[in-house]
Amino acid sequence: MKVVICPTAEHTTALTARVIEQALRQKPDIVLGLATGRTMEAVYAHLVTSHRQAGLDFGRCRTFNLDEYAGIAPSSARSYRTYMDEHLFSRVNISRRATHVPDGSADDIVAQCAEYEDAIRASGGVGLQLLGLGENGHIGFNEPFSAFTSRTRLVTLDPATRQQNVGMFDDDLTQVPYHAITMGIATILDARRTVMVVNGKAKAEMLARVIEGPMTASISATALQMHADCLIIADEAAAGALSRRAYIAHLMQHDPELRALLS
Repeated sequence: MKVVICPTAEHTTALTARVIEQALRQKPDIVLGLATGRTMEAVYAHLVTSHRQAGLDFGRCRTFNLDEYAGIAPSSARSYRTYMDEHLFSRVNISRRATHVPDGSADDIVAQCAEYEDAIRASGGVGLQLLGLGENGHIGFNEPFSAFTSRTRLVTLDPATRQQNVGMFDDDLTQVPYHAITMGIATILDARRTVMVVNGKAKAEMLARVIEGPMTASISATALQMHADCLIIADEAAAGALSRRAYIAHLMQHDPELRALLS
């Protein structure tokens, strides 16, 4: 695990987009694992700008999203499929057939989850997985007590997660689904590289537990401590509770990979 601390949230999203851009330029047919959320909107905006102004080519890549609400049709304005279409897919040169988001309206959710896992494997596996961090420490919708060996499956959402996402549902908690489909923790860990971007004071204590605390199924993101190529990009506010700041600063100055990234 390597950590980069940026001055502001704007710096974190720009740097995250640059990491994805570099990966896409180095391997145009890369399989990208994608995420949703307000922070990701800024990341995708940077990628769209690179596509339009610097010729960043999405024509050969494929994508798999982390999750989707159960009971929400892909055509719904509240679906993550619609979110991805609006913020990225419709704005770059990627075929819809190359983009994958779990179908929350599938008649057979168990079969849908198995098919999603099969499709990821058939693609050759995710090359770079983009992640956010939930306030309860989840990655994807892997809520507390998710097994580190878990695969794509139906989960029951934590009340805190439903409250956190109420803005997508006109601030009406009764409209927020109780269930979602999510890539499992083992599915995420199979990605060859993971990049997690975290912003804001509200996530500072949780980020410190993810990076410095023990691994626990109560906080699914702590599983990233086991990943051989995990990069965490955080702003100063999110990094505020870290106790190893001096060491992180030392690595940012002297680790060859981080120096190249920050140059």
